[in-house]
Amino acid sequence: MLTFEREAWQTGCKRLAGVDEAGRGPLAGPVVAAAVFIPQDFLEIASDGVLSGLNDSKQLTAPQRDHFFDVLHAHTQIVIGTGISSVEEIDSINILNATHLAMRRALETCNPPPDHVLVDGRPVPGLPCPSTAIVKGDSKSLLIAAASVIAKVTRDRIMLDLDREFPSYGFAAHKGYGTPAHLAAIREYGPTIHHRRSFRPIREPFLPGLNEA
Repeated sequence: MLTFEREAWQTGCKRLAGVDEAGRGPLAGPVVAAAVFIPQDFLEIASDGVLSGLNDSKQLTAPQRDHFFDVLHAHTQIVIGTGISSVEEIDSINILNATHLAMRRALETCNPPPDHVLVDGRPVPGLPCPSTAIVKGDSKSLLIAAASVIAKVTRDRIMLDLDREFPSYGFAAHKGYGTPAHLAAIREYGPTIHHRRSFRPIREPFLPGLNEA
């Protein structure tokens, strides 16, 4: 989980961060990105210590994600930035561009900023510093895994708030994804202001595609 980090450190990167997002696929709620910088000396030790077991957020249980979220926030030498793109932005500029915007915002909140970032997935244009894209990076890079946990937990908590606001839709259970129960609620009650109206199941709610944009 530190192979890509060590390669970057060997090239002279001093402030290396990981970047990931949560919420590209759901039919409702924002997309959230996170950037996490951890100093090399601390990360080398923490990988076998307080961050042992940290992995792609999808491979962790909710209690495990909450645990690592708290651990990452507890250490002052760890710098965390988060960025959010709203439903309105998703519908206006499309989900891919909104995701890239959230990533830029996450990096812009890091102080001081990273000098290089490892990004999950495909290359992201327009980031404020050089980057290396790693497909399935959240399971290959500890920094990206940390960012995936921050983004996922942050977004899940937003969706829990929306569940309290709109209890009929089941946001606490499906977090906005296009489950049969969620689609049934949309058909019965109609979309809320938090639904992505550019996504096909919201535009055409009786079509079978659950997660297509």
